[in-house]
Order: sequence, then structure tokens, then C-alpha cells
Amino acid sequence: MNFQQLRIVRETVRQNFNLTDVANTLFTSQSGVSKNIKDLEDELGVDLFIRKGKRILGLTEPGQDLIVVFERILLDLNNIKRQAKSYRTGDRGQLTLATTHTQARYALPSVITEFKQTFPNVHLSLHQLSPKEIVASLLAGEADIGIATEALGNNSELISFPYYPWHHAVIVPKDHILESIKPLTLKALAEFPIITYHEGFTGRTNIDQQFENEGLSPDIVLSALDADVIKTYVELGLGVGIIASMAFDAKRDSNLSLLRTEHLFQTNVTHIAVRRGHFLHKFAYRFIELCSKNLNENYIRERIAPSFELE
Repeated sequence: MNFQQLRIVRETVRQNFNLTDVANTLFTSQSGVSKNIKDLEDELGVDLFIRKGKRILGLTEPGQDLIVVFERILLDLNNIKRQAKSYRTGDRGQLTLATTHTQARYALPSVITEFKQTFPNVHLSLHQLSPKEIVASLLAGEADIGIATEALGNNSELISFPYYPWHHAVIVPKDHILESIKPLTLKALAEFPIITYHEGFTGRTNIDQQFENEGLSPDIVLSALDADVIKTYVELGLGVGIIASMAFDAKRDSNLSLLRTEHLFQTNVTHIAVRRGHFLHKFAYRFIELCSKNLNENYIRERIAPSFELE
């Protein structure tokens, strides 16, 4: 048994059992992939995969149990390398952060600025991804820290921590009729074309749920991935916007008015997530601490310690 065999088995699952994609990802041949799998199965004395002819269709029951162990071994191997490097380099290295546009644009600038001032020799790599892509990046070990409102609490391999609560707000062109309706209602809002976030981004699920609870079917004429696009089209008069309240800047968005809607929409919570068992450098813990005063290194270490129970 060797690490390459374990990597091949893991990648076979990740690539939905397509051996051609496995070979391309690991820079080897398809025949080499097949041989490594067969050699490992022969050594273990069990079949890891369900087969139909030469095709692999899925994991056998032993395969489902053992893939958990393989993942843990490979995670620990990577942790050994990362921890050894941290001893060599100290406050030098790389921190990879995966987050959404909203967090990168509005929540993180002050945190990143303070972090870079404290750790000038750390290269901070900021990846702007969808919530689902952030989860995948954390699970693959490509990102150290993920920050988003959606998806991070739905995977047992991730440990998430509350970052900050926030609300949606409505934006309209100056002197819009909705400014005179107090308190603003969902029924009044639904009478106008609406521009808001794309499904799966920045609390869109909560927006849809509130309208549904009221028996309303709003006319969402345009959906976007970030608030800047939403504000642009609201300024053009194509509809009223629903955005994260922190995305509104009174000086910069002087052509728009912000209508508070805490009474209309549920509170959203942005989370910080780390993969369970993933080794973090000291400066990574410091980054999380800068995000939230309620989090500290000892507490985070305790929470992300790997579980040794097979699922």
C-alpha cells in the first residue's frame, strides 16, 4: 500500500468514477490508475468499487468505510508537510481564503488590511467563489478558510463558526413611491419588479421564503451575483433592489435610497468554516480571531480536531 494508491482511490470518488478524469488530474495514465486500484484491492482482499464490465459505478460497502480512512490518512500526510513547513518558515507562507463577492467586497477589507499589516510576509490568496464552490475548495484542501452565508453548515467534514449577523434592505431610486410607505410591507414591495441576488447567494433563500410565507409571487426580473450589479440596474429604473444592507454606501450610492427591512426579512448569519482536521498555521488562527473577537485559537483547535469514528 502506498500514498499514490490512496490518492487514486480518493480522486476516483471525486471525479465521479471517471478514470480518464482521474488520470488527467493526477498526471498519470488510465492504465496506471486501474493497476493501482487493482493492486490495492488485492492487497486488502476486498473490492473497493462496484463494477460493470470495465466501468466503475460506485463504492462497495467496504469501499465506503475505507474511503473515510484514506481521506484521513491523506489529510494527516498533508498536515505533516504543512506543519513541518510552518516550523521552518515561521510567519512566512500562504493563507488561502475562499469567499463570496459580498464578503470580499464589504466585510473583509478592514480584516485583510490589519492582517497584512501584522503579517507582511504571508501571501494572502483570495478566491471569490460560489458557496458550493467554497465547500468543494475546503474539502479538497485548496482553501484554508471559507467565509459565506450559505452552504458551510451543511457538510459534516466542515466546522463552521458564526462570523456576523446581517439583514437585507431594499434600495430604490431617490423619491420612489416606496419611500412614503411606512412601515414597508412585502405586499407593497411585490407590486414592483424586483432585482436581487441569484439563487444560492447572499441569503436569497430567506428572501424567497418570506414572500412565499405571505403567499406572494414577486416578479424577479433580474438576479445577480453581487450588489454592485443590482444597484446599477436599480439606478437605471429597471426595478427595486433587495441587497445586503452593508452593501449600501450613502455617499457612493447617492442616487439611491435605502429602506430598512429588518421587520420583513429574517436575520442572516455569515459563517467562517474550516475543514475538520485541516492543519492551520498560527497566522490562520490570527486571521479568524481578527474576524471575530468571540473566536480564539484554543477554541478553534478543539472544534476542528479530527474525529476518529468511521461514518
